[in-house]
This record gives sequence, C-alpha cells and structure tokens, in this order.
Amino acid sequence: MDQHSFPRRQLWGFAVVAYGLLVASPTVGAAPPAKYCRFQAGDQIAYGLVEGDRVRQLAGDLFGEWTRTDKTYALADVRLLVPTRPTQVLAMAGNYRSHLGGDVTTTTITTVTTVKSDAASKKTSATSETTAETRAPGEVPPKYAIPQPFFKSPSCLTAHGTNILIPPDATTVHYEGELVIVIGRRAQKVSRQDAPQYVLGVTCGIDVSERVWQKNDIQWWRAKSSDTFGPCGPYITTGIDYNNLLLQTRVNGEVKQKERTSEFIHDVATVVSAISQQVTLEPGDLIFTGTPGETSALKPGDVVEVEIEGIGVLQNKVAAGK
Repeated sequence: MDQHSFPRRQLWGFAVVAYGLLVASPTVGAAPPAKYCRFQAGDQIAYGLVEGDRVRQLAGDLFGEWTRTDKTYALADVRLLVPTRPTQVLAMAGNYRSHLGGDVTTTTITTVTTVKSDAASKKTSATSETTAETRAPGEVPPKYAIPQPFFKSPSCLTAHGTNILIPPDATTVHYEGELVIVIGRRAQKVSRQDAPQYVLGVTCGIDVSERVWQKNDIQWWRAKSSDTFGPCGPYITTGIDYNNLLLQTRVNGEVKQKERTSEFIHDVATVVSAISQQVTLEPGDLIFTGTPGETSALKPGDVVEVEIEGIGVLQNKVAAGK
C-alpha cells in the first residue's frame, strides 16, 4: 500500500510525530523534506509532488487522502498556480524587530491640540499636550508584543510568474517578502504546543502594500488586498524547520531584504495558535508571517524575487494596471 493512501487521521498522526521531532532537532529523526505544487496541464488542474525538474500528479486531496500516480510532467511544461484555494488569507504586521526600527533608537513625539468654542461668548481657546515615547534598539513596542494579524482578500492572490499590477491611482507600492504558512487541517482554539499539528507546510509570498493608502485609509483593504497584491508560491514545502530559514527579497537582481525566520518576534506555532483563538482556520488557508528590514517602492518593469531556503524562488514582474 502506498504510504499516502492511509486514512487522514493516520496521516496526520505521522505528520505530528515527524514535526515534533523536527522542532526538537531539525537533523535528528525528521521526515525528509517534500515539495508540492498546484498546477495546470492542459485543461486539468491537480496537485503534484515535485521531483527534481518534474512533477508527479497526485490523486485525491492534498489536505486529506491522496496517492501518487504514474503520470509526470516536466515542470517547464506546466503552469504553476497559487498553491492553495484558501477560504481566508491573513498576514502579520510587525513580526520582525528589523521592520520595527531594528538597531535604531526611535523617539515618537505626539502633540494633541484641543480647541474649544463657546457659542455664547463666541470665544475660542486652545490647549496642547505633547508626549514623547522612546524605543531602544531591538525593543518590541507593547502593541506588537502580541501577534497583530490583519486580513488580505483571497482575490489578491496571484501565482508565480504572473504580474503585480500597480493600480492607476496608486503612488507608492512596496514589496514585502514573507514566509507563508499553509494550514493543513481545521484549527480552532489550538494551543501553541499543538499548533504545529495544523501546519501542512510553508511557501513564499509577497505582501504588496500601497503605503499612502495604508497610512491614510481607515482600513487596509485596498492597500493590502488590491488585485495581484498577494503573489504566492511556487511550492509548498514540508519537513523543514520553518523557524530557521533564510529569506531573501531581490528587485532586479539586487538583494533588498535578507534575514532568517529565526528572527521572528512570534514564531509559526505562536502565530497559528493566536489566530485560531478568534478565527477558525480551514485547510488551505494562508498566513503571511511578516517582512524583515526595510522596503521600497516598485515601478513597472521591475522583477521581484522572494527566495526562501528549502522552498524555492517566487518571481513576479511589475506592470502598470489599467
């Protein structure tokens, strides 16, 4: 019997044991890494197991029961799709110290002016109060001491090799290279200890962000969820230490971001557990885990690449939207 034709419960039992060993010691007792993709060949859409430069089609449900088939394709001959069809997409704000100021001492000065008008006397008075808050290098602001996720619309997702479209009315569109968690089973109010059982694997992502909209709008809906603002892929990788991977973002071949996921403020298990306390996560749901360092603006013609150790390279070209 093919090992992957076991019932779902047994499959996840094996996955839990393997992941527990991996977290304790990534080099001892860990299940071998595996890569999966969602692809289209002709009119057929399927999940596949990546084997070198070929992909082996799977029969069944990657998030349940599946078996290998004898049908394989050259990766160069298939169209790679967004790795899952999630019911929801979440993303972490401020999950690296380097993105929150890093080694820089930051002082925020806030002045609040209160203006009062007396209708009877027609006199106006104003009082001002100024406060200053200084954050030492590497210090996590209090509001980021707990995970701070936000929602991205699933409609913003776009696959490896597609274009990031800059909306005509956008002015400052930035890249954010990120590790993306792929949920493998329904997760509701799970503990941090149990959270790894609910993670199928990880993939690469770009949390594209329009900074002016992000700053000025009441909600981040268009700043983070405009069409094509969520490149994701190309593969889902399992059997690696998700909390110690090198992430690099390149624009036109120049490295713009380079940091290990070991620098997370909140690791993968913490993020999954925290979100599941309020939001039930379903198989295939995606969680962008935050971006390191600084980001900068993109322009049409740029090529953005996010490479994560053990996963691969997500590449997208930037174009002007209509």
